Amino acid sequence: MIDLPRRLVAEGFGTCLLVATVVGSGIMAANLTADGGMALLGNTLPTGAILVVLVTVLGPISGAHLNPVVSMVFALRRELRALDAAFYVLAQIGGAIIGTVLAHAMFALPLIEASAKARTGPSQWLAEGIAAFGLVAIILGGLAVNRVAVPWLVGLYITAAYWFTASTSFANPAVTIARALTDTFSGIRPIDVPGFIVAQVIGALLALALAGWLWNAAATQK
Repeated sequence: MIDLPRRLVAEGFGTCLLVATVVGSGIMAANLTADGGMALLGNTLPTGAILVVLVTVLGPISGAHLNPVVSMVFALRRELRALDAAFYVLAQIGGAIIGTVLAHAMFALPLIEASAKARTGPSQWLAEGIAAFGLVAIILGGLAVNRVAVPWLVGLYITAAYWFTASTSFANPAVTIARALTDTFSGIRPIDVPGFIVAQVIGALLALALAGWLWNAAATQK
């Protein structure tokens, strides 16, 4: 196994680039068009693309979780030590915040600026639960049936989930925290962050339960 410091750098670096892409492409899209649909498309495609890249190159080092609920799930599956998972989460949150700061710096914005964009209510929470549920289920299913396809599965799932979920699929507590620090297209009010995170955790736990039943059952038929 790769030593923990290298894995933590991979998680922090990867989550930093992920958030820089999410926030930066949102800023660029909003600068280029006043059409909300086109702006969302301009935010979606870079996010899906960078996930394919990051999971491909960082997966062999740290697993490329880039997401606290993914690390939580792997700890519950006993494929990651609980202490290591805690360090993963800290690296992911730290990297995500740095990603927001870097995106702002590239566009000459205040480095940190609390978002005023409201994202709350039962429909938004349901959307985040579904987004996280789908992401974790796709990851675990991919690992069970076609490991080499996981980077593409993750990138394509998030690309789709941007459009079929009312919340535009944050599906990641670290990304949610970092997006509270940008008052731009991709932002979320800090007060709305806890509701999103609770929904994401619940969705991930439900996906863990499903995957443990669904793909294990399929494996016994081979």
